[in-house]
Amino acid sequence: MASYEKYASSNVQFTFDLNKSTFFKRNDKNFINILSVAQLNTLENISLLDIFLSKGHVIEPHYHPNATELVYCIKGAASISLLNPFTKQLLTYRITPGEVVNIPRAWWHYEIALVDDTHLLAIFDAPTSEVILGSDLVTLTPSNIWAHTYCMDENEWKKAIRPVRGNTLIGPYAECNKERMDSYPNNWNPNFYYPAHYFSPYGWWM
Repeated sequence: MASYEKYASSNVQFTFDLNKSTFFKRNDKNFINILSVAQLNTLENISLLDIFLSKGHVIEPHYHPNATELVYCIKGAASISLLNPFTKQLLTYRITPGEVVNIPRAWWHYEIALVDDTHLLAIFDAPTSEVILGSDLVTLTPSNIWAHTYCMDENEWKKAIRPVRGNTLIGPYAECNKERMDSYPNNWNPNFYYPAHYFSPYGWWM
């Protein structure tokens, strides 16, 4: 149906309550609500994720093959890291309420809450954002391929990734050591390009 025809339909929607559209929930403090054309049929080239995180929780490394993402901080503070595929540089920015980070389409990135009750809005220039998750790449690629490609011991690789679950979305898992969460840094020079391991959801705590 042509776009103008939908506005004459008896099923046309102009409003929606995101509180009724949970996309993913780790617990009561860490969850994501979604709005796409599937929830609001008048949307065209826009969709969004309403993200709530407590300190130290991570939107796992991922990328969106079909959309640019604009991350807006509503409450709290977060670090947003993105890998520039042209310069091979990991860029990390701290945002607080009113600040944004723009993530180009298909760039590898992740977000980490620096304080409790962090609230982010991720806005996409597509009616539905597709996503490729790091946890899925790790768990769905056969271990022998990782080992052969990078000259690794396959058993050691299997041991290292054993805790990783596909479709993680928000980490760490509930059984993660609380001391690691509480010790996560929340002060740094936002103009400094930190090395990749600094903000890794695993590397910094290890």
